[in-house]
Amino acid sequence: MGLGRTLGVSLLGLAGHVIEVEAHLAASVPGFSLVGLPDAALAESRDRVRAAVTSSAIRWPQRKITVNLSPASLPKSGSGFDLAIAVAMLAGAEVFDAARVVDIVHLGELGLDGRLRPVRGVLPAVAAAVAAGHPTVVVPLANAAEAALVPGAIVQAASNLAEVAWRYGAEIAEPVAAGTPVAVVLAGRRAQPDVDLAEVLGQHQARAALEVAAAGGHHLLMVGPPGAGKTMLAARLPGLLPDLTESEAVEVTAVHSVAGTFDPGEGLLRRPPFEDPHHTATPAAIVGGGSGIPRPGAASRAHRGVLFMDEAPEFSPRVLETLRQPLEHGELVIHRAGGTARYPARFQLVLAANPCPCGRAVGKGLDCTCAPMARRRYWARLSGPLLDRVDLQVEVHQASRAEIDGVGRGESSAVVAARVADARQAQAHRLAGTGWSTNAQVPGHWIRSALGADRSLLVDLDRALDRGLLSLRGVDRVLRVAWTLADLAGKTAPGRSEIGQGLLLRTRGQVGA
Repeated sequence: MGLGRTLGVSLLGLAGHVIEVEAHLAASVPGFSLVGLPDAALAESRDRVRAAVTSSAIRWPQRKITVNLSPASLPKSGSGFDLAIAVAMLAGAEVFDAARVVDIVHLGELGLDGRLRPVRGVLPAVAAAVAAGHPTVVVPLANAAEAALVPGAIVQAASNLAEVAWRYGAEIAEPVAAGTPVAVVLAGRRAQPDVDLAEVLGQHQARAALEVAAAGGHHLLMVGPPGAGKTMLAARLPGLLPDLTESEAVEVTAVHSVAGTFDPGEGLLRRPPFEDPHHTATPAAIVGGGSGIPRPGAASRAHRGVLFMDEAPEFSPRVLETLRQPLEHGELVIHRAGGTARYPARFQLVLAANPCPCGRAVGKGLDCTCAPMARRRYWARLSGPLLDRVDLQVEVHQASRAEIDGVGRGESSAVVAARVADARQAQAHRLAGTGWSTNAQVPGHWIRSALGADRSLLVDLDRALDRGLLSLRGVDRVLRVAWTLADLAGKTAPGRSEIGQGLLLRTRGQVGA
């Protein structure tokens, strides 16, 4: 009888759980069973491990093999346990000293020829292992650069199972394709935006709203005819946002690692991501889903960045309503039969919409061919509860010839980003120790108390509330925008002019109608 133990990592969302992989070999009828709530892909690892071991010139033990993944009550999924299962089994078969692998984490999928194939989610898995006190990890060569991004990790890269077994002392020939040491890369990438705000001609009001959105982390709705520049403006918002902090970069990179959209060769993702799903996207594509343990969707991939939904009323109402949870709480909780996954989703939502289905209801709307009922149905897709969570709602008009020819190029992204950075710094100083970092995150009771007892500041808001132009939530959001305007202006607190301007940015000018 032989017993071998090693470690693997199971991911539920971004939460990694260190799993003890036990292999028990008994002198009985040969067989191979796998227990511990494996999913279908993991259950198939028995055949992959058997083929990989024999292809690596290692004798397969003719015994009854039982592999347990502990804790057995936690669901496990994916092919990333292949290497850990093979190592535990070989340790139990006394191919090498079992004590050498007890405290080492093994991640990777095995090919039938013994090669180690890369898997998703290596960065959060290695981070979980290091946090649990197991810094030494063995990963496929293709995942080595990603694993090395985790501070404190001792990464051992390998290209095949024979190489791993030989390192542990198995009596086999030294593999030809030996893994090379991996240098730890922590500098990350600082990709500059490919687009610049100076390329947007005219649109001074919309540019100002974009700057306010970037400075305070506010959600934004832009309404205007086709070709007015809504998509151009939205694509330039990430270029106005500051770089991610170290902890934010690791968090964002972990999401993209699980989603399979991360290129480890360029280091940590240090710029805010930008996601722009098509309006035919399903709820699972936006918030995440899939069989077994759900994968992150566009909303989670936009974490700490921008989620842009062009032609927003064309999205399914089910898709739009699923955004209410992340807008309110900054995370997505997805329940499936295979388990519950939590993904961070604190993004800036940018919606773009035409004024009507044909897009010509601008000005007096004389060119519009839409029936009143068609307009009503078009805008009914954007529910009141969703729009009430959008701080800035502005109209984007076609730029006039005078704006294009008379003013010239507007400010560049770098100039505006500098003002945004100053405003963010002012917010960070004011909100230090509160757990909030931007005005958009501050709850209403705190932001109202910060204004003091002077009710004269709120005269315009009280009037808009009485007329039904604002809800109580809307009042709080106008105050958040007013604080951002004050931060951009270098003021210590908003005055009545900032609150009035915030009200106009919230109501698309209806307050004066």
